[in-house]
Amino acid sequence: MKKVSIASMGCSKNLIDSEQMTALLESGGFEICDNEADADVMIVNTCTFIEDAQTESINCILELAQYKKSDSGKLLIVTGCLAQRYKEQVIREIPEVDAVVGTNEFDKIVDIINARLGGGKSSVSCTEKPLLFEGPRVRTTPDYTAFLKIAEGCDNRCTYCVIPSIRGAYRSRTIESILKEAEEMAESGVKELIVIAQDTTRYGIDLYGEYKLAELLGKLCGIDGIEWVRVHYCYPELVTDELIEVIASQPKICNYFDIPIQHSSDRILRRMGRRTNRAQITGLIKKIRERIPDAVIRTSIIVGFPGETEEDMQDLLSFIDEARFERLGVFTYSREEDTPAYDMPNQIDEDEKRLRLENVMVAQAEIDDENNEKKIGSVQTVLVEGRDDIIKSYYGRTYADSVEIDGKIFFKSKNKLKPGDFVKVKVDEAVDMDLFGRAVE
Repeated sequence: MKKVSIASMGCSKNLIDSEQMTALLESGGFEICDNEADADVMIVNTCTFIEDAQTESINCILELAQYKKSDSGKLLIVTGCLAQRYKEQVIREIPEVDAVVGTNEFDKIVDIINARLGGGKSSVSCTEKPLLFEGPRVRTTPDYTAFLKIAEGCDNRCTYCVIPSIRGAYRSRTIESILKEAEEMAESGVKELIVIAQDTTRYGIDLYGEYKLAELLGKLCGIDGIEWVRVHYCYPELVTDELIEVIASQPKICNYFDIPIQHSSDRILRRMGRRTNRAQITGLIKKIRERIPDAVIRTSIIVGFPGETEEDMQDLLSFIDEARFERLGVFTYSREEDTPAYDMPNQIDEDEKRLRLENVMVAQAEIDDENNEKKIGSVQTVLVEGRDDIIKSYYGRTYADSVEIDGKIFFKSKNKLKPGDFVKVKVDEAVDMDLFGRAVE
């Protein structure tokens, strides 16, 4: 039995592709292994969203290519977004690569590998015809938490983003298909569903002629065994009153809004191809907090976009001070080929981009400290993730913290707990983005 390793780069949506490939490979007679040195076939499922992600993916490919020096029989397969975007360059510039498989062809991974093992030449398998693959997965997340992808592709066409050209137009899964997968995950022990897509708020419009995220969330809450439903990547213009109301009224849905706004300056938002302005974003934040006082709002910001002036930066800093986001991620603009922003005038120097990023991080750090101080003395429901034997504390997440991107809470408990348990914890201390406390026995 041939052994296959898979290195999955980038976002959670890409991780699901890797999990689906794993299932295909196992059903095709391959054994999955964690150690590339032991693998007969090495797969790198790549990301190309921004320059840093591309660099990470390329470095991983080059690192694995070294294994072929001692074992020329090994296969190196490159899949995912980088493969789709730069298919010819990858196969030409990295001769160790045996096959390049794009985002719309990974369902053929078994046939592609078998053909190469049979003596076939290096190949490129990429098509522009969009794929919406709904096959089984071998989940790699903890037993109690799972990502649930409800759609593929994107229609938003932001001027800085390559995703629509790589992943294609927005394609919703059916409600029935999503619910079936969620029910199967609940039966296997999943307690937290993290609903994802490139834009979750657009869900259903292509399939049903109307937005269906609110309805879908309500149905997911009806599944026995699911305790938390968390939603990522809600575009601000489509966070409707109906969606806010279903989040407010359904106890299982975490009061956690992941709303990437990218900037506050109306001029920069227009240049980015975004569909909201500062006043609309401010109004949405106000509406959410009036209806759900304990709502946690996470956002992402891009600094250094072409043409961004000092005045635009001051607008952004004043907006951040006004909005008081509970969670904020900031990135420097990445100049990507084949996007409208690539050719825009007044590109910003990299050193200046980093300075602006630091200014935003300093401003947000003060807000983070203030928000965390407010939690001291409160009692939080915590999803237990494990135990740190060094500090002799359990750790986990509250509704305010999503997996991998937010903080954790560390706590003492007299009772023996296991991952996936829920426990009440009183917060005694806050340090940076992490909380510390003790279980309420």
